[in-house]
Amino acid sequence: MKTMKVGIGDIRVYVPRMKMELSELIEKRVAEDPNLEKHFNRAKAVTGQRAIRFPAPGEDSATMAAEAAYELMADNSGKALANLRYIAAGTETGVDHSKPLASYVQGMLQRSGLPVPSSLATFQVQHACAGGTLGVLSVAGMLAASGRDETGLVLATDISRYTLRSTAEITQGAGAAAVLIEANPRLLELDLGSTGYCSRDVDDFFRPLGSVTAKVKGSYSMDCYNQSLEEAFHDHAARSGTDPVSLLNDTDFVVLHTPFRNMPEMAMKKLLSSQLGLDEPQAIAWLEERGFYRGVDPIADIGNGYSASLYLFMAFLLKDRYAKLGDDIVGKKLLIASYGSGNIMTVTTAIVAAGAPAIIERWKLDEMMAASLPASMADYERWAEGTGLGYGERVEASEAASRFRLIGIREDGFREYDHERDGIDQPEESKASVDLSRSVAQVG
Repeated sequence: MKTMKVGIGDIRVYVPRMKMELSELIEKRVAEDPNLEKHFNRAKAVTGQRAIRFPAPGEDSATMAAEAAYELMADNSGKALANLRYIAAGTETGVDHSKPLASYVQGMLQRSGLPVPSSLATFQVQHACAGGTLGVLSVAGMLAASGRDETGLVLATDISRYTLRSTAEITQGAGAAAVLIEANPRLLELDLGSTGYCSRDVDDFFRPLGSVTAKVKGSYSMDCYNQSLEEAFHDHAARSGTDPVSLLNDTDFVVLHTPFRNMPEMAMKKLLSSQLGLDEPQAIAWLEERGFYRGVDPIADIGNGYSASLYLFMAFLLKDRYAKLGDDIVGKKLLIASYGSGNIMTVTTAIVAAGAPAIIERWKLDEMMAASLPASMADYERWAEGTGLGYGERVEASEAASRFRLIGIREDGFREYDHERDGIDQPEESKASVDLSRSVAQVG
């Protein structure tokens, strides 16, 4: 029996518009405590971060996922939507201990007017930052097993928050990706059978029940990332029937989980040294030749989107490579490494499919990045210092900055969402900026 090709048909990404420049944040922290200056400056240099994107009032991990999903499914509203069989959410910032974020998003999409069917399965996957990728692999595997011409929607959405005035504060961020999984994929064909894994029970990063901020052992977590990458890569090579050297030499592009801009670069330099014997200048040249830096650099202006970060990297890299290669991007081999603290690493290979040029041309990544709104320290601290039950503030529809918004939390804790409708959409001038000093009802 011939195995059906399954993979990614399209991707849409979303980042909240509120943007806090790290130079301003660090200046404020140093003014509060001059002893922090060397620690924050060193952390900024090590991470390579420049800014943090964070949710505006009315935004949470569910609304961000809905934003990305709406754009994706509205552009793929024919067979892909009619044949939708799964909606899976990969997140570590869920909005309910029982109800999956995927169900909330299904409802938001249906109420927005998209004909999302009810004859599908919704569920949530959690393993720190790897939840989105594990959702992709799970849905792709189920579609391959069914042998039917069906589709799945995977949502990778997260908001990262850390203890204020710690050096981890500068690696906060937020973002979402919506990934369409389909048979005979138009964007990327996934080699599911050769996926490599490495998992261990470690305490490099975790978020205890009841805490809105994660606990992280920075250097140890980086060591866990590097070790698990090498082991999962070797597992992938063995399952592919290929030696590690040939596997790397045959790779055209590489994307990795990006908790901060410099982490995947450091990890790849170690891997290229151990497997190919490359020194640092040679490793940099190897990465530059494959467009690595053009893909990862935008993350410096977003921050850590946890499960979404890999797909942001993937979208930026494919967009850049298509601009350089045109239709010659078809057939290129992409190595995908997804890390989740606690921990897991997955490594798999994808081939750029024949339909990729037409798909990539529709992506508006530059417009998304240019649509940022400069945030003041008051804006930032409203978000960062909130108790953030579910990482969001409810907001009146007239105050919202995005298509979907959290408008209320019932007395029993159930979250209520709204969306743009004819007659209540914001005028364009009010969408251009959001006055966060207005009164909103704080969830936490």
